[in-house]
Amino acid sequence: MRQRNRKHLDERLDNCAAIYSEKGDILDEAFLSHHPLHMEIGCGKGRFITTLAHNNPHVNYIASEMIANIIVLAAEKAKEMELGNIRFVSGNVQYMADSIPGGSVDRIYLNFSDPWPKDRHAKRRLTHKNFLDLYEKLLSPEGEVHFKTDNRALFDFSLESFTENGWELSCVTNDLHNSNFEGNVMTEYEEKFSALGFTINRLVARKKR
Repeated sequence: MRQRNRKHLDERLDNCAAIYSEKGDILDEAFLSHHPLHMEIGCGKGRFITTLAHNNPHVNYIASEMIANIIVLAAEKAKEMELGNIRFVSGNVQYMADSIPGGSVDRIYLNFSDPWPKDRHAKRRLTHKNFLDLYEKLLSPEGEVHFKTDNRALFDFSLESFTENGWELSCVTNDLHNSNFEGNVMTEYEEKFSALGFTINRLVARKKR
């Protein structure tokens, strides 16, 4: 079902113009180079990325989201929190790869991405080889991908995909909330489904050099 636009959507996005863009032109050179740069692909309503930006003022953050109805909520949250170290860009990851200089991103977050469960849709999964190649271009030499999902099938696919394409894995767990990992920031989705008893899978991947 096609999602109806939120009331006054265009006006609300215009009100966030200082931190939001559809074209990526908001990502000026100073923002991209002044501090370490982290990126979330599929930021949803923005709880995760705004929490990170608030807690880490000396890190710059880029958040992307395909759906304007959703990204407007994230941008408004960041504006209300007066966060100067975050920018929002609508569009898919291929577009983002054309908007950001190669080798400039230190960390990429993939949180609860669409699992695309049917085999014929495997290439749409954000941990498919085609996307891993894009991440490799965006990431700095020591850059990492941090991946979380509640979908075990997607996680198993991702483990195989990263390994087969020459990435080193660490911090691998099938039950994040009962592991020794400290400092986890939950998304809205993560909080909701964890409360229902779903376990969370997590890994960190770095390209072998």
